[in-house]
Amino acid sequence: MQTKRLEKFETPDAAPLEIKRGAMRGLLVDAAGVFEGYASLFNIADLGRDVILPGAFSECLRRKSTASIKMLWQHEAKQPVGVWLSIEEDQRGLKVRGRLNLEVARAREIHSLMGEGAVDGLSIGFRTVDARRDRKSGLRHIARIDLWEISIVTFPMLPQARVGAVKRVAPHPGGFSPDLVVAGRAVSRALQHAVQILR
Repeated sequence: MQTKRLEKFETPDAAPLEIKRGAMRGLLVDAAGVFEGYASLFNIADLGRDVILPGAFSECLRRKSTASIKMLWQHEAKQPVGVWLSIEEDQRGLKVRGRLNLEVARAREIHSLMGEGAVDGLSIGFRTVDARRDRKSGLRHIARIDLWEISIVTFPMLPQARVGAVKRVAPHPGGFSPDLVVAGRAVSRALQHAVQILR
């Protein structure tokens, strides 16, 4: 379990958020900066020995608008990089669709890094509302979550989660947009920044 202090994301009652990271290998993004995938998967133990249960986000998503859940870079509150277009639960997990704001310099860098596969993760910043620990397995089963933000990150905690690109009007036969940005920049800087966050 990783818990970050308030410098990463301010909440009204000044309580720290927990963070869960999901690997999005093969992350693809279209030319407009739109991408989709899963920020969390149900019934799978992550590297922090937590299991998020189906329905964990449902109450929160009824209360909060999609616009109120921020898209950040590496959980930095001062670095919003786009907006979430949709956030919903399905049978598999928390499915998200977002758009990078390509007017923002950091978002353009992320766009390029996604195109190269150098950035391949999403991570949720949340509060646990209801959870129980299984004494036998040691796993914590999380039944209710208060979601605050979803970040684009470098390092994963849930290796099974994946993202694909949003289809264009004339989609590629494989289902992904072929119009990808591949000019990667600032790879080492992004990795060094992510390592500092994990310390």
